[in-house]
Amino acid sequence: MWTTPFSDNGMEFERAFMKNVKRVVVKVGTAVVTRADGRLAVGRLGALCEQLKELNSQGYEIVLVTSGAVGLGRQRLRYRKLVNSSLADLQNPQFELDGKACAAVGQSSLMALYDTLFSQLDVSSSQHLVTDNDFRNGSFRKQLSETVKSLLALKVIPIFNENDAVSTRRAPYEDSSGIFWDNDSLAGLLALELQADLLVLLSDVEGLYSGPPSDPTSKLIYTYIKEKHQGEITFGDKSRLGRGGMTAKVNAAVCAAYAGIPVVITSGYATDSIIKVLQGKRIGTLFHQDAHLWTSVKEVGAREMAVAARESSRRLQAMRSDDRRKILLDIADALEANESMITVENEADVAAAQDAGYEKSLVARLALKPGKIASLAKSIRVLAEMEEPIGRVLKKTELADGLILEKTSSPLGVLLIVFESRPDALVQIASLAVRSGNGLLLKGGKEAKRSNAILHKVITSAIPKNIGEKLIGLVASREDIPDLLKLDDVIDLVIPRGSNKLVSEIKESTKIPVLGHSDGICHVYVDKSAKVDMAKRIVLDAKTDYPAACNAMETLLVHKDLSSNGFLSELIMELQHEGVTLHGGPRASSLLNIPEAHSFHHEYNSMACTVEIVDDVQAAIDHIHQHGSSHTDCIVTENHEAAEIFLNGVDSAAVFHNASTRFCDGARFGLGAEVGISTSRIHARGPVGVEGLLTTRWVLRGSGQVVAGDKGVIYTHRDLAL
Repeated sequence: MWTTPFSDNGMEFERAFMKNVKRVVVKVGTAVVTRADGRLAVGRLGALCEQLKELNSQGYEIVLVTSGAVGLGRQRLRYRKLVNSSLADLQNPQFELDGKACAAVGQSSLMALYDTLFSQLDVSSSQHLVTDNDFRNGSFRKQLSETVKSLLALKVIPIFNENDAVSTRRAPYEDSSGIFWDNDSLAGLLALELQADLLVLLSDVEGLYSGPPSDPTSKLIYTYIKEKHQGEITFGDKSRLGRGGMTAKVNAAVCAAYAGIPVVITSGYATDSIIKVLQGKRIGTLFHQDAHLWTSVKEVGAREMAVAARESSRRLQAMRSDDRRKILLDIADALEANESMITVENEADVAAAQDAGYEKSLVARLALKPGKIASLAKSIRVLAEMEEPIGRVLKKTELADGLILEKTSSPLGVLLIVFESRPDALVQIASLAVRSGNGLLLKGGKEAKRSNAILHKVITSAIPKNIGEKLIGLVASREDIPDLLKLDDVIDLVIPRGSNKLVSEIKESTKIPVLGHSDGICHVYVDKSAKVDMAKRIVLDAKTDYPAACNAMETLLVHKDLSSNGFLSELIMELQHEGVTLHGGPRASSLLNIPEAHSFHHEYNSMACTVEIVDDVQAAIDHIHQHGSSHTDCIVTENHEAAEIFLNGVDSAAVFHNASTRFCDGARFGLGAEVGISTSRIHARGPVGVEGLLTTRWVLRGSGQVVAGDKGVIYTHRDLAL
């Protein structure tokens, strides 16, 4: 559910109540506690206990409800039965085990493991076995609440389980006479009795889906709306080992939520799901009594948006080249015509970012400075006048007489671009997508929300209705990206532009190919034969022209001979005069008396850089390979041999000789614009323009030829002129 799934502040307040949560009931199911063979899933339990320990130390009051005793006991008793079986028994091994006996045997093992794990984490726990009948006694309920309150005050984690060994209830477990029927409904009951602020039900899937979780068309339901979903969802089988399943969890969640206790169903397989829930992250399925107030009437799913972008892109590809060119010119005109409105929205974003205390480098990337709209419009017009990229014949071959094969350029399909801070990136990316015939889904940073919204509106308004504004979709929230990252059958390429953390998270979360770079650790190496004035100009420009850019210099490497002839001292003074804060490697920090850098692999994105002294050009290359990010690296030298060694030896997307690293840019390279800079070694490297958004396909023209076992064709495989 996304694009505009909530009212104006929906995503902000959907889980805002998490800020006031203190007491949490966590229920872990049999499928999480045990493996498929019935044995304890020790790794998952360990991760669970580590999460609860962390939350306990942060001041949360944690109550745990656990299943697993019956399944564990069954596995142990089966093994014992097998060990004591005669040959005749083994030949007829079918036997039924009493569930109550299984519960009695398994409970001690389950609690022993919890006690061991929590003890290793310096956390105390307590065991509480309860039955349905216990809760019929008002005195019991009162005493239970008082006991738990005392334990929580002592930072003890109470662990509850239904006492199946002595319970008088038998199947069917759920009827009008019961108070609770399984550990899911027990957890809901305890949440109410103990006045919890939140109930978390851990499952073996990420949450509640619109269909079977294994079905790629099924969507994770982030917020359960009883009025909407109750009649739409068909539940599958119950848990493979426990009594409940998703049906039991939803029933318990609905009961608790409509009694005032928010509930989240999420995965117990993840190592940090509970922590993420309490951080307000949009994972799992939320049940809340006010959920129906948060959704708008119209909801657009991730798949629908991606499919719409693909359909629009196919209509765009089918247009004449001049018509596609006109769309770009109309977009450029629309941007200039709406400059004042765009500026107002951008200034509001900048002011909000400053008030929120964002770093100066981020605010700098966020601002659309005077002249920026005109510059963007100019770059779009340049892009429009470039050679038609779609359908170009790249190679032409005669396979046989009258059988001609062409290799042609073709759009990739649908692109998902996730970028941070820079709203001008939206304009560049959108224009490149139109020029290359691709559908586009965009997710910008929340700090540029208003800027991105107005730019998207202006650009899509210039797209003809026969193509459709859905050619370019704007994703409302970063929390909606997981849905998109699952659509490897619809989305063809993901390009993240942002922090190392963002890029890493996306790479780990999708099967879709990812193109981009995580860091911009760019180096300038000043060789001993460098011209002094040239070296100063290049170094200062690479660092100070736009420090927040990914192609700005982050590390200055200087040949050792320059540290003794006064040049290095002059260069350092120039940098400091411009306001650059210097950090040194081990050699430079001691010589220049500057603080030592905590890491060579650090992207400052500000008026700061690292300086280090190296022995020669090969040492510079080795340093770059060890600490760089394969983005852009430069050598300043008058020695042709040293320059060639550097240019051929540095394995980066861009390598320069006697030129600032700031030249590594799509517009400066003559690409018109760029969707980003790629440091990967597949498909495209360096600034990625139109060509980087194209693939190839084959067109074969014949006159009735057939293969017929390759007996009826005489192959010539002759290259033809284009």
